[in-house]
Amino acid sequence: MLTCTSSLVSNNNLYVPVALPSTRLSVVVGHHFYCYTGIQRPPETHVAWHKVAGPLAKHFTVVLTDLRGYGDSSKPDGGLDHINYSKRAMGIDQVEVMYSLGFSRFQAVGHDRGARVLHQMMLDYPQVIERAVVLDIAPATLMYDHTNQEFATRYFWWFFHIQPAPLPECMIGAVPSLYLLTHLEEQSKTPGAVTPGAFAEYLRCYQNPACVHAVCNDYRASVTIDKKIHDEFKGHKAEPPLLVIWGEYGTVGQLFNVLALWHEEAANVQGYSLPCGHLIAEEDPKGLLKALSNFLIV
Repeated sequence: MLTCTSSLVSNNNLYVPVALPSTRLSVVVGHHFYCYTGIQRPPETHVAWHKVAGPLAKHFTVVLTDLRGYGDSSKPDGGLDHINYSKRAMGIDQVEVMYSLGFSRFQAVGHDRGARVLHQMMLDYPQVIERAVVLDIAPATLMYDHTNQEFATRYFWWFFHIQPAPLPECMIGAVPSLYLLTHLEEQSKTPGAVTPGAFAEYLRCYQNPACVHAVCNDYRASVTIDKKIHDEFKGHKAEPPLLVIWGEYGTVGQLFNVLALWHEEAANVQGYSLPCGHLIAEEDPKGLLKALSNFLIV
């Protein structure tokens, strides 16, 4: 049993480290649903779901994971082209976790980096993903293709984190609390949405230099190995039913035609915005819960 590092999602839940062939993930198991943890951005962890996990556990088995490199999950070396942080490698982790818990098929919800992993899982494991929900993202390749000065300014970390190590790691590590606070304040459009307890947990993880390095490797993978893998699926759309939700006041919703871009990547898509910024599960938990209850199968 893994010692709980936060009381935010600990009530009646089981914390377990799951050992996989290539890494070890920090996992929280509740009752009745698979909620695949999306890291809203570095350095959020499964704690980002703390406002919705309890209500969901009344109807589903909830499994919250920290992606490899994030939170208390292990942080493997990046490898050639950062292959160990490819969305495919991260997706394999998620499927293996679920298999180890007895789930051969499941519904999944991902936010930000986690949503990008879920997108790859839909392509690699269409027979495993029953339904998918992605929060506040458009397909990564298309976002890079549509980059302009405004997007690069708002999402500067997309271009900062991919710089060669150790430059971004050293700069972030100099004052991690300032970097984290500025990051979250910029992305949240709802004052007080990130609770003091959640912030403390994110900061605890982000003060670990290995975590910062892993986060940067995740982004580096997006512009190297992930692009190569994406090319394998040109002309092929993800098959599982997909719900796309984005923040009305966030960068993704303001700068991109989110639903149109997802129609280019998935065969069965529906979606809409919620009145919030990027941190949907923390800014508008009631709206998210309603959306999930209308889409997921009990």
